[in-house]
Amino acid sequence: MSNDTLPKTSQDDDAYLQLQISIEAVKQELETVTNQIHAFEAILRQHLTDYIIEAQELNTLYKQQKRAKKDKRLAQKQRGKHYTPPTGLKTTSQESSEISELDTEMLQLKKRLYREAMLQVHPDKFSLSPKEQESATEITTQLIHIYKHEDLSALQAFHAQIFSESLEINLNVKTTEVPSITKKEALEFTLKQLQKELIALKETDLFDIISTYKNPLHFVDELILYYKDKIEKLKKRTRTKN
Repeated sequence: MSNDTLPKTSQDDDAYLQLQISIEAVKQELETVTNQIHAFEAILRQHLTDYIIEAQELNTLYKQQKRAKKDKRLAQKQRGKHYTPPTGLKTTSQESSEISELDTEMLQLKKRLYREAMLQVHPDKFSLSPKEQESATEITTQLIHIYKHEDLSALQAFHAQIFSESLEINLNVKTTEVPSITKKEALEFTLKQLQKELIALKETDLFDIISTYKNPLHFVDELILYYKDKIEKLKKRTRTKN
């Protein structure tokens, strides 16, 4: 055996070992940070989902009322200030009650389907993958549009589509062939990629909250107060006079 080859083999082995140790250390830290963020996301969803949905619904109602008032003012302006629209045929109390009950049941069902679907594909669940998060954002945008502007059957169909996993979160990305690289280059590339993921993860807002707040639950309390105040203001704005 040539003595000239021994130092090179030993140095290569040491370099591989150091790289593997570094990779394992970054992997462990990445897993720890990921678990911390996921746990905090779960706490946020547990405490804030109802507030967020209620605020969204009230905000939608507020916009609808503003649009209705604008349309009414425009119609009055076109027909004259003293124009009184015809009242039309009045429904009986029994008919009104039946219509009201059907509307209430439909709205409750739509709300339940919307919540289930939103929790399934919410972009926050894919915060570690920008491509998946982008796709999830597109799906939730479509979900919100269907919930606000389309009928119950359309929402039921989209809900079924989401839970049947026929909507792929992952974007279709074509891969190209990668030229062969040495073992050391492969390890160095892996380490750099993991380090890049770790840096990106530590730059997220959630990790900033986890790492800067002595008790991150205080941030949850702050958000709850924020949404309660927002909901109260929206309730006052959407309150109709009897």
